[in-house]
Amino acid sequence: MNIPKRKLGKTGVDVTILGLGGEGILRTFGYDKEAYALINRALDLGINYCESARAYSGSESYYGKALKERRGEIFLTSKSHARDRKGALAHLQETLKYMKTDHIDLWQVHDVRTPGDIEEIFAPGGAIEAFVHAKEKGLTRFIGVTGHENPGIISRCMSLFDFDTVLLPLNPAEPEHMSFLENTVPLANEKHMGVIGMKVYLRGAPRQLDFISTMKPFYEFALSQAVSTVVIGCDDIDQLEENVRFAKSFKPMPPGDQKKFISSISPYARQLMMYKL
Repeated sequence: MNIPKRKLGKTGVDVTILGLGGEGILRTFGYDKEAYALINRALDLGINYCESARAYSGSESYYGKALKERRGEIFLTSKSHARDRKGALAHLQETLKYMKTDHIDLWQVHDVRTPGDIEEIFAPGGAIEAFVHAKEKGLTRFIGVTGHENPGIISRCMSLFDFDTVLLPLNPAEPEHMSFLENTVPLANEKHMGVIGMKVYLRGAPRQLDFISTMKPFYEFALSQAVSTVVIGCDDIDQLEENVRFAKSFKPMPPGDQKKFISSISPYARQLMMYKL
């Protein structure tokens, strides 16, 4: 059985409902052998969405060493946290060099958190100019934006530029905080953007709760929203294979069960949200 796929919004690309995130073993230095094995196992298992970021330690280099002739099998993404045009373009050149490719499929404005970030990114000479330039030159096919903290900030970004995708947190602790599900996901859907979920497992912190025996409900909760895929970083191949099993057996969580799940997590939400970032 193959991993199911969904359309990544207006990109028109079909991506697996599980993407390989740039965290876990990939956000390290010096684990070349382990990273090589993990990336190639992910591709062998059918994952076609692979993510990294300029800020993720040796992650981009790991991809460059592991992909080789397999580059064409995947939708390859990375990010820049630079806020100005010059810095972002410098990041892109490094990304392409380390990933050993002439283009990436999706380049994302990384981790927009504050009004000040927005002002810098969209000002004359700001980072968004680099992203537009990169798309015009064929260095990226699509442009996305990511945010970890404030749904209002990401919604504002989406009103200022016609992004192709948005990457945001999706887990049952979010509604107790500032929920991306309430307004940001619906806005993205209205704009036909590809919605990519992250922080699905809150760094595994829910395992500390006595009534949590498996992370599968967290995966099912995230994929039961109006999203294209979720990205999950893995520490080892066992974790990767467990997540692939979740993806292959995925069934949408009924709305009533989602509400119950949120309620069961609610008393611990503040504690769990500490592990989101």
